[in-house]
Amino acid sequence: MRSVSPTARASVFGRGTTAPPCRRGLRAARRTAALAAALATALLAGACVPGTDGSAAPGAGGSGAAASAVPDPAKAGKATLTVWDQEIRGGQNEELERLNGEFEEKYPNVRIKRVARSFSDLKTTLKLAISGNKPPDVIQANQGYPDMVAFVKAGLLRPLDDYAGIYAWNTRYPATLLNLNRVSADARNFGTGRLYGISQTGEYIGVYYNKDVLDDAGLEPPETWQDLTDALPELKDEGHLPVQFGNLDKYPAIHSFGVLQNQAGGAEESRESVFGRGKGFDNDPTREAARTLADWKKRGYIPGGANGTGYDDAAKKFADGEGAFLITGTWQLADLKKSMGGKLGFMPPPPAEEGRPPVTTGGQGLAWSVTSRARHPEVAAAYLDFITSAHAADVMTEEGVLPALPGKAARRLPEGSVDAQMVDGWRQLNADDGLVPYLDYTTPTFYDSLSADLQGVIDGRITPEELSTRMQRSYAAFQEKQTGRKPKP
Repeated sequence: MRSVSPTARASVFGRGTTAPPCRRGLRAARRTAALAAALATALLAGACVPGTDGSAAPGAGGSGAAASAVPDPAKAGKATLTVWDQEIRGGQNEELERLNGEFEEKYPNVRIKRVARSFSDLKTTLKLAISGNKPPDVIQANQGYPDMVAFVKAGLLRPLDDYAGIYAWNTRYPATLLNLNRVSADARNFGTGRLYGISQTGEYIGVYYNKDVLDDAGLEPPETWQDLTDALPELKDEGHLPVQFGNLDKYPAIHSFGVLQNQAGGAEESRESVFGRGKGFDNDPTREAARTLADWKKRGYIPGGANGTGYDDAAKKFADGEGAFLITGTWQLADLKKSMGGKLGFMPPPPAEEGRPPVTTGGQGLAWSVTSRARHPEVAAAYLDFITSAHAADVMTEEGVLPALPGKAARRLPEGSVDAQMVDGWRQLNADDGLVPYLDYTTPTFYDSLSADLQGVIDGRITPEELSTRMQRSYAAFQEKQTGRKPKP
């Protein structure tokens, strides 16, 4: 959702994520204490002195003077915050509704006017909304070039470095997470520069499994990726759909393809290329991932009508027992758990070899940002601080949502529960540097082109070689525009 000095450290969110100038230079038993300690160490290593980001003076651009004291929304008079978000699913909606209610109770003079839309709808309507005559005050902006960088370039978002200092976001969050919400002063790059948002949730693409379906087929949850792929034909022979999948919304294939690409050995190159430092996508892991996706369709391991099935419809079918596996994000856990109860299991994609650390696509949820024409920017900043606080993390955990920074409630989860599996996976992925950024961050047009091309791979119109060529052409053209030189394959 996120250039980097040669000395940038391997970090809680992945190698090569720039440290700010102040810091240059599941089958196994739960390992909660060790992983939590490793994560805590990484978080502290990524922290900075509050209010430093190495860019222009705080408050530059947007709505004017920098804030210098902790805002008190109670003194703002009667205020309405218009908030646009995409937290529409059960647990996400519930935690946000709870926190919104608590914020209004704490500040009776403030009313939150919430506009909740699906991710796809938000992407298509947000730019028009924030550039209109009555823009919202707070929005969720997808990181990377297509959305956040474009909004900054158009002057539509307010830099938040002053509030990061006031509220100590720079010490609450590791630099590696904050950097994913930074955009350079010239609005040409993300991952460095001014801060334009903070994220509430962590997220990663994992493997949900139906314990009853696996048991009926005489199978155990996979310990390696080979175990998973070997199970697919066995499941089909037993009359079960191996992998539930719906791609009418287009973006689900980006997630599944990313997992396949990582498993094919392309995690590091994908990570480097998303950040603009790699060779791109003219490589064997990209082609192998596309071949696997096409092969799963050909062999009936995913539904024949996947491109015509909605993402949420596929999740409901999985919850109803149609499918052994569902490869998607942590944001689905609360809804699936409500329907499936103890039948549901979850894990990061199992590693290529037993005992090796997992790797997967993931990161943090969409950034919460303040628009440049927000009517009450200080109230908006106080709201951002409230919904990302330690208390908010506990509320998220109670509602089955993964906080970016798990707190006390996460440590009290029942051992072996699906919620604990999710949090343990998050801690392990962070501790082992196993998170790879979403591919759609790569260029301003990558989301649209890759999502459409992957539909073509699934229905046979586009070959794996053609997909790799198209991805490389798009990446190289953008990098040449940005740097004046083409990446060398």
